[in-house]
Amino acid sequence: MSIITTEQASKIAFEHFNITAKASKLDGYVDENFLLKTGSNEKFLLKISSEENSEQLDFQVEILKYLSTKEHAVSLPEVVSNNEGNSLSKFQNNKTARILTWLPGRLWATVNPKTESLRISLGEAAGSLTTALKDFEHPAAHRNLDWDLANSTWTSEHINRFLGKAKEIVQHFQNRFEEIQTTYKNLPKSIVHNDLNDYNILVSDDLSNPKVSGLIDFGDSVFTQTINDLAIVLAYAIMDLPDPLSAALEVVKGYNKNYKISENELKCLYILVGMRLVTTVTNASIKKEEFPNDDYYVISEKPAWNLLKKWFDVNENFAYYSFRNACGYSAHPLEEKFENWSKKNQVSLKTMFPTVASEKVMNLDMSVGSTLLGNPSEYSDAEVSEFKLKQFQKHFPKTILLNGYLETRPFYTTDAFKSEGNNGPQYRTVHLGTDFWVPAQTAVHAPFNGTVKIIHHNNYDKDYGPMLILEHTFEESKFYSLYGHLTLTSLGILKVGQQVKQGDLIAYIGSPNENGNWAPHLHFQLILDLLGNDENFNGVALPSNAEIWKSICPNPNFIFKEELNTSEEKISEENIINFRNNHLGKGLSLSYDKPLHIVRGEGVYLIDIDGRKYLDTVNNVNHVGHQHPKVVAAGQKQMAVLNTNTRYLHEEIIGYAEALLKKLPPHLSVIHIVNSGSEANELALRMAKTITGNKDILAIEVGYHGNTNAVMDVSSYKFEGKGGFPKPETTHILPLPDSYRGKYTSENCGIDYANHAKEIIENLKVEGKEIAGFIGESMISCGGQIVPPKNYFKEVYKHVHEAGGICIADEVQTGFGRMGKTFWAFELYDVQPDIVTMGKPAGNAHPLAIVACTKEVAEKFNTGMEYFNTFGGNPVSCAIGRAVLEVVEEENLQENALKVGGFLIAELKTLQKQFPIIGDVRGEGLFLGFELNDSNKNPLPEHASYLANRMKQLGILMSIDGPDHNVLKIKPPMVFSKENAEELIFRLKTVFGEDYMLKF
Repeated sequence: MSIITTEQASKIAFEHFNITAKASKLDGYVDENFLLKTGSNEKFLLKISSEENSEQLDFQVEILKYLSTKEHAVSLPEVVSNNEGNSLSKFQNNKTARILTWLPGRLWATVNPKTESLRISLGEAAGSLTTALKDFEHPAAHRNLDWDLANSTWTSEHINRFLGKAKEIVQHFQNRFEEIQTTYKNLPKSIVHNDLNDYNILVSDDLSNPKVSGLIDFGDSVFTQTINDLAIVLAYAIMDLPDPLSAALEVVKGYNKNYKISENELKCLYILVGMRLVTTVTNASIKKEEFPNDDYYVISEKPAWNLLKKWFDVNENFAYYSFRNACGYSAHPLEEKFENWSKKNQVSLKTMFPTVASEKVMNLDMSVGSTLLGNPSEYSDAEVSEFKLKQFQKHFPKTILLNGYLETRPFYTTDAFKSEGNNGPQYRTVHLGTDFWVPAQTAVHAPFNGTVKIIHHNNYDKDYGPMLILEHTFEESKFYSLYGHLTLTSLGILKVGQQVKQGDLIAYIGSPNENGNWAPHLHFQLILDLLGNDENFNGVALPSNAEIWKSICPNPNFIFKEELNTSEEKISEENIINFRNNHLGKGLSLSYDKPLHIVRGEGVYLIDIDGRKYLDTVNNVNHVGHQHPKVVAAGQKQMAVLNTNTRYLHEEIIGYAEALLKKLPPHLSVIHIVNSGSEANELALRMAKTITGNKDILAIEVGYHGNTNAVMDVSSYKFEGKGGFPKPETTHILPLPDSYRGKYTSENCGIDYANHAKEIIENLKVEGKEIAGFIGESMISCGGQIVPPKNYFKEVYKHVHEAGGICIADEVQTGFGRMGKTFWAFELYDVQPDIVTMGKPAGNAHPLAIVACTKEVAEKFNTGMEYFNTFGGNPVSCAIGRAVLEVVEEENLQENALKVGGFLIAELKTLQKQFPIIGDVRGEGLFLGFELNDSNKNPLPEHASYLANRMKQLGILMSIDGPDHNVLKIKPPMVFSKENAEELIFRLKTVFGEDYMLKF
């Protein structure tokens, strides 16, 4: 076969199509392909074919002409006529040339990331093409093609190319394909594209919200079962993903919008996807032998094998139910039938619990946001849980306590229920049964006649304890009832295959030591399909699959005469947002493009209403971890005894003050306890003005000190920002001491920045004024996690003190060991502030703040006007504050900040070398930030926003700071571990490698 050169291709384009263009070679499977680019930057695709069957070439031309008359969701190539007005041009050696219009866009294979919305878009595009082709006919479409899934049985001839597990997988799909032939052969047929692989799908150039923009290469089009086209799309669209079924559902959902998929087509879809992958790996195995040096033929082999193995692990029935749900059918075909039958055959709870004296049922809230459960230290303790349940029983005698059906629970947010999803970690948190909280040894009786199907106890994993499953019949169909958390003696009551009658004793409720350390209860679950399980069955599911599992595991309420589901319906997120917009302060904002509905905090995690855990790198307020058990307990204990003001003697304020003073340098010996950082800074400014008798204050550019009037007046971040106000005459702003992108960047720029303080002070003297003082964050947070340069604070303090002013160190964001090297950030600079303000972390999110000052400042401030704060220094706040300090010491959190912060800095700088969009990395301990800039140090706020939102999708919370909104801050709870840091770096590397972040 003669090869066409690029020069010859250009000549063919000119002589036959009157197109003057430069040709460049493209890959091709059958045809020789060339990109034609004209002087005016027009582009065309030249295809040179050696196809002797002109009917096939005519077919490819006519299909495009036909589609040009139809509506479809994406762009398709159009046929360009030659000089004679024909679509095909013959030339030497019986070759044929044709030219198609060039479609702009990126190949699907090159796009990163491939998001949910993009997969839905692909489904819509493919479905619209299927519908557009439904009535098209051409004789050449009726051909025998190896890549036609209807002919894929040819792969069976090559089964011995594979060994071991690989052979088992391939053979499984081949066998199943044979078994579905009766249904498959009767499915609708039409001409389909037949090769929508990742190199024939084009994606728009919009990197922030990409859509499928075009479909190309109709060379493999064939008349076959219509559903084959979707199977082929799926085989490529779900490659290289942790959860291929979830990705497939997104494509199917989009496809079904434009082509209504029948139930029988959905029955075959799972097997057809498998057979396309079998065809791919079999063909690759053959081609590797024929063309050992040509990678083109095996380009999809490795990802195809990876996907085939994962697809094999997906339960076929579950895939079918999932496809049904995505297309608007009830997931399980028998769902409605069972519901109707069960409502006609209801039994009383007394049938199952004849020994329990009950007159009513009560639903307990054990959802992820339940206040009943408390924190993990409580709900993971069986004795505590059992005590709480007994308290309920005291208040509600003769009541069966129950809950759980489709309840999202915090118990399942552990690693045992964790898996990697397509958007980071996911947790099986949705409970599929109903729990009856009855005493240990309570007898359980069969609610219906049945047969013992499974008796199981895993001695190596006692989270569930002994478990029993009975099989029942309804209208010539089967359903199952599951009984979990039983006694060990229950294992000997029945045998597999044994018949039981309604009311027969089947088991006893287990105690904590034999049911996984749970408070005694029965897990009861209805099941319409055991999905091939012969030992155990899922009791919990992913929230994303809740609707599917709801259909497979119907509501137990259906079979009981008593009303089981009595819990209050939760307010929807839409209603929460609407209420906020209408009735809460208009200045309130929500984080992220899609706000989070957070209902629980645990350590370094925030947990949403679906039980998804988000690694929190933002909330330094929860200094020792969200809802730290010791801090919570301290507040609860003191709140139960006394909470009042400081006009009475109480030991707690003394205990807290003593503990805090031990962490401060000796010269700061007097403290005032208030409620917030704003209030602390307000008091500090008042002290400075009272002591000096002056009003003028020095403050730092983009500084933020709170939301009261006085602190707003010195917060450049606020009054110079959106909706701000003119700078007060008594406020004097020093340039942001940013040595990376600021006014001065030399090695000794700290002195240059500090000289502005000297200049302002001297100018004020000329006007006959003197300063009251200087207030500055020890590290500038809202300014972009700025670490002031060497000597900056020392020089500023010197100028202020020489002028008789007071120096206020704002440690609201930075204190309590966060720096790692030191307990307070000001200690990094070898300075002695007159006043230090603290807030946020002091109470681990409880309203607590402090003003620490010298004895001299305290005495001069005592002018006779009493300073009294109703809530400041109350016993509860002081107990909480003392507990925070104790946790910092006991858990070595300052040392942890030093080690983990150092690790993060090093890893971020490694990323910086790989991804130059990271312009600067800075910070100390667990107070870090990194800038996103172009090569000229111009800020990239859109990229910062993209990064924060993408990281949220991947399960990590980040936030943006800086005057140009281009700095990502890292200020997590101090219990943030090295493992957490590794997860953060891993996800950052993933996002930095995405198209949007790479093009700036």
